[in-house]
Amino acid sequence: MLEGEQNLIKKAKEGDQASFGQLYDHYIAPLYRFVLMKVNDKAEAEDLTHEVFLSSWQNLKGYKFQGFPFSSWLYQIARNKVIDFYRTRKAYVSFENLDEDLLKVVGVSETNLEVTLAVETVKKALTKLTPEQQDVIAMKFIEDLSNDEIARNLGKSEGAVRLLQHRAISNLKEILASWKTE
Repeated sequence: MLEGEQNLIKKAKEGDQASFGQLYDHYIAPLYRFVLMKVNDKAEAEDLTHEVFLSSWQNLKGYKFQGFPFSSWLYQIARNKVIDFYRTRKAYVSFENLDEDLLKVVGVSETNLEVTLAVETVKKALTKLTPEQQDVIAMKFIEDLSNDEIARNLGKSEGAVRLLQHRAISNLKEILASWKTE
């Protein structure tokens, strides 16, 4: 959470563009990475990320703090923009920016060729997860958010996030194991 965030939001609601600019500067990079992971196209990700901030600026007066961080609201707008993108363009999810830490979690070895092949295989397997599981994996292993931060962003309890992570990793292991036997 950005220090003085609630004050910046209050000023931005009053029309202070500089305050909104500080919020933009703080959240642009993680939201861009989140959207890029979902749409696999840099230009589209930039456009969608800017749409997220345009929408948030236009609807900021309707934002009310309800115990969840401002980033939760932004991630929800981003998810909605991605859903709209899928509906209109039939895009597919990409895990191009997947961190090797996830490979370790699902038990993949680390030689260069194996890692290259494993990354491609895991990316493909990730597309088989539910969108909610994909979001949790992206926030955990790409955005490097804590379970508490993920919970606040998704509006879920920390226990629900841990369960989603566990199920996502278990599903990944099952998918990868079934592909190994094919």
